[in-house]
Amino acid sequence: MRTRRILAVIAAAVLALLGLGLVVSGTALAVIHATQRDTAGYYTSPVQRVQSSTTVLMARLELPDTPVLPASPLGTVKVTARPVAGGGPLFIGIAPRSAVEGWLSGTRYERITDVRGRPLRSDTVIVNADGGAAPVPTGAGFWAASASGPGVQTLTWTSGRGSWAVVLMNADASTGIAADVVVGARTAALLPIGLSLGGFGLLLLAAGIVLMVAALRGPPEPAPDPAGGYLAPGSYPVRLDGRLDPQLSRWLWLVKWILVVPHAFVLALLWLAVVPLSFVAGVAILFTGRYPRSIFDFNLGVLRWTWRVSYYAYSALGTDRYPPFRLRPDASYPADFTVDYPRRLSRGLVLVKWWLLAIPHYLVVALFAGGWWAGANWWQHGNRAGVASGVGLIGLLVLVAAVILAFSGRYPKPLYDFVLGMNRWCYRVLAYAMLMRDEYPPFRLDLGGADPGGVPAPPAPPTPPSPPAEPTAPAEPTALAGEGGELVDAGCAAAPASGPQRRAAGRGGSMNLHSRQSLVDTIEPSR
Repeated sequence: MRTRRILAVIAAAVLALLGLGLVVSGTALAVIHATQRDTAGYYTSPVQRVQSSTTVLMARLELPDTPVLPASPLGTVKVTARPVAGGGPLFIGIAPRSAVEGWLSGTRYERITDVRGRPLRSDTVIVNADGGAAPVPTGAGFWAASASGPGVQTLTWTSGRGSWAVVLMNADASTGIAADVVVGARTAALLPIGLSLGGFGLLLLAAGIVLMVAALRGPPEPAPDPAGGYLAPGSYPVRLDGRLDPQLSRWLWLVKWILVVPHAFVLALLWLAVVPLSFVAGVAILFTGRYPRSIFDFNLGVLRWTWRVSYYAYSALGTDRYPPFRLRPDASYPADFTVDYPRRLSRGLVLVKWWLLAIPHYLVVALFAGGWWAGANWWQHGNRAGVASGVGLIGLLVLVAAVILAFSGRYPKPLYDFVLGMNRWCYRVLAYAMLMRDEYPPFRLDLGGADPGGVPAPPAPPTPPSPPAEPTAPAEPTALAGEGGELVDAGCAAAPASGPQRRAAGRGGSMNLHSRQSLVDTIEPSR
């Protein structure tokens, strides 16, 4: 595939993913509008219990002062605080941030720095740890809105552009704050913004997909044929190969992470295109039962490129030859990846095989590639884990091989075979999850650099010659009338047929018994 077409696909993919992000954002706003409003029309947060050992709990609220935003960016803001059982009167106030921070100068207080959802929680920091207690808040005249007293306190405020601070404290400025807080906002702009984002995102997504498909149009790449024209029994149509270099550098692996940066950048852009193209391929399979060949070749090329870089770098360290910047096969490079193009694919499997059916394999791949560590962190800490990764069995064994290579100058062959087997398992599952084949990946480690699916089977033994047929007795001659009234022996193979006999024999040069008898019955009365 030419560089110009690849760049066009990448640009279209970025456009499509931008559109997809806008669609997701618009849909989220529409869902919030439909499900998160109370009876008064406020979009409310879940109840969060806040506690502080200081006299003031403060949170910043930044509403950029720009003409792009309306004069009241959040509409009407409502903050409701209920004291925990046994708590005294509460105070809630909103004021310009500069005024609040000046008022709290020299005061020890706690500031909320981050709020996260599911479950709702916040991070805080202590400010002026050696400071004293805050003054009583009701005497200050800078509050834009405030509420104070025993029981449940509700503050309402018409939002405005600028930098603001929200303060929660005991009304008598005593230490020890404990309350259940709900924050809400009422605005008429949320739904129109959501619909606008979703509609514009759909246009960008459709345009990106159309441009990607148009850029990929062209003659399909010729499918590589395995040597010998046939495959070994039990082979799988996804084949990953690698040839271990006999002379590997002892120390080059220390800097390969720098050398592959250009490849990593290009591959990141290519994978941006693979994601929406795989979705398009799934829709095409669902309705036609076929994987679009141009998309198949592109996705296969990205997988092949990825495997070459991984083989050069830290998924194998099997070669010191720099990977080529290309999607097409390269027989001269010691790493290759191939998937046989499927003529037909199941329409029903496309809905379940990439997630439900592949779950057992995902668990194995997570152990090999290291995703189990990120999953465990997410399970334990929720969204605090963020984007996490860990070293799997492949990375660990490649590190062991690198240390051995550094001190002995050789790559242990059994270790190399095991590493290639794990990579082969991972790429088979990846091709299956990308809908490229319907055959379920086998639960086995095919060790070694040469994939069993790429090794030709021995030729089939020649078929023994069949025994000669037994001679058959010559057919009894049948007398037919020839020209001039003489009889002609129709059963004599040596006598050439002529005249009426040839016409009676027909094109096949033979006549069945019923036809012969009819001809004799016709001739006899004439005699």
